[in-house]
Amino acid sequence: MQAVPSEFLAINRKKRAQEPFLELDLRPAEKRVCDFNEVVIAFTPEQAQIEAARCIHCPDPAPCMVACPTHNDIPSAMWLIELGRFADAAKLYHNTSSLPEVCGRVCPHEQLCEGSCVLNKTGEPVITGQLEVFAITQERELEPYVPEIAPPTGKKVAIVGAGPAGIACADQLLQLGHEVTVFDAKPAPGGLLVYGIPNFKLSKEVFFERWKDIEKLGAKFIGNTYVGKDKTIDDIFAEGFEAMFIGVGSGIDAPMEIPGEDLPGVYEATDYLIRGNVSKDILPKGSKPLPDLGNDVVVIGGGDTASDCLRTSVRIGIENVTCLYRRTEAEMPGSAKDRKLAKQEGAKYRFLTQPVQFIAGKDGKLAAVECIEMELGEPDDSGRRRPVPVEGSNFSVPASTAIKALGYWPDPIIGKSTPDLETHKWGLTKVTDPETGQTSREGIFAGGDGVTGPDLVVTAMVAGRKSAEAIDKYLKNKK
Repeated sequence: MQAVPSEFLAINRKKRAQEPFLELDLRPAEKRVCDFNEVVIAFTPEQAQIEAARCIHCPDPAPCMVACPTHNDIPSAMWLIELGRFADAAKLYHNTSSLPEVCGRVCPHEQLCEGSCVLNKTGEPVITGQLEVFAITQERELEPYVPEIAPPTGKKVAIVGAGPAGIACADQLLQLGHEVTVFDAKPAPGGLLVYGIPNFKLSKEVFFERWKDIEKLGAKFIGNTYVGKDKTIDDIFAEGFEAMFIGVGSGIDAPMEIPGEDLPGVYEATDYLIRGNVSKDILPKGSKPLPDLGNDVVVIGGGDTASDCLRTSVRIGIENVTCLYRRTEAEMPGSAKDRKLAKQEGAKYRFLTQPVQFIAGKDGKLAAVECIEMELGEPDDSGRRRPVPVEGSNFSVPASTAIKALGYWPDPIIGKSTPDLETHKWGLTKVTDPETGQTSREGIFAGGDGVTGPDLVVTAMVAGRKSAEAIDKYLKNKK
């Protein structure tokens, strides 16, 4: 933790905690549903200083730092923001994060830093996520960040996957003086950040500004290259690379395996979000903008992806948007904050409802979803109460479009096409040391959702940074 003057810490903590709480300023629901712009209205400098002043600067290690996967020095950043030293605060975030402008927007702060803030005991936590966004935005506008770069090493590293893990690994390796080339199946870098998270949560402009920073460090990007199909891991090594990081994520949509799943009008969540949120110039090969979806859209699932599909549907102009979930809201795994926003924007929820069949109309397209009512039984292995069908309770829900947002599986193609690279659990890359990402093959490291299964952007980013450090050591010790 950065040294905070003792006289500053001597200020009465109780008094600081009673500073007025600033509710996040959101664009009105009736206006934000008309476009895909970000929902949160940014802090003014004055608002940021007032909110940062609520931090009581807990003794090191502060709970917010411990809860943050990057271990950002949040208390020191709050102090600097309070004093108006915004660029200095931003530098603290850069010390531990490769994507602070992203994590400040998309992290589930209520489960991490903000959820651990001691002010929750008596009121509202410090809004640390939005203050992180504020500091980075101010820095970019007034004093752009330029990292120190080590002398060139002449070592070439390949990165497979241009999502959060791969980008973080590239960022660190470039600063350490290595040459980096990033391969990805999509036309543009970003992975989930571009092709999964909608613009109203994370604008494409925010990500591509960060990518330009990494390009300035020397990153090379090769898109439209499906590693394992278009070329193999060994093909890449044959091009002269001395080490590799695999950060391909876990992006295969889980199937429902019920009748009618192949009907026109039934979409996988990833395909739907790409076609609904990505501009034509960077759409993957074969993807086209969404057609007319009709007036009744149902989204099946209870995670953050389901919320993203609901809110995207509302913005497309669908009149009737409904989420079908087989448990109650209390068991939903997605962000409560996102659900609240979705409800404000007009999305409806139908709980204890399990689809069992997609039904075609006379034209052969989806017309309805047959469902069965559920009730909660005993807890399952996850600790949530198990949904149990209510016999004879079948009913139909009108649906011109249905979107399956049921979770994700790993893509097994790299494991199948790479000799001696161990995988497990249907294709996840197996690592021998989670702190380095070392795999069963020398010189190949891996991290992110392709190793852990679906997780957070921030945890994937941290994994990429850890592997970059390990790759640097590997290259220095390599004979």
